[in-house]
Amino acid sequence: MKTLLHKSIILTLATIFGLSILTTTAVTAADDPSIKGVLREDIKASMMSFIDSTMISDTYYIYDAVGGRLLELKFAKLHEGIVKKGGFYVSCADFVDKNGTKVDLDFLVIKDGDNLKTIQAVVHSLDGKKRKYHLEG
Repeated sequence: MKTLLHKSIILTLATIFGLSILTTTAVTAADDPSIKGVLREDIKASMMSFIDSTMISDTYYIYDAVGGRLLELKFAKLHEGIVKKGGFYVSCADFVDKNGTKVDLDFLVIKDGDNLKTIQAVVHSLDGKKRKYHLEG
């Protein structure tokens, strides 16, 4: 069994890697047709599990570092598109805040042995206005 320190190190490295990609890569909307079948379903299942496990009273909370505020969001739907970037998969989901603002979040999903785990979400766009460093699935 992995220790808490080991898990923290892995998560920290994954976050650093993800942030380095976010600050250096702008990707256009895409869907990798080679990601299909069980793999595609497992990626989506990992994302939904992550979303479900982090919601409190049907609200998803994420800190928007660019906007400098905590967003309180309601889940709307998963996007169909999935792409692979480096060592992780990226796909999006739509959310809405209490003012009706549409918020698109990118989710980073990595392999963990035979499993897939969603490790973080990043604000991709607000009301269709994409972030400068966006990743799309």
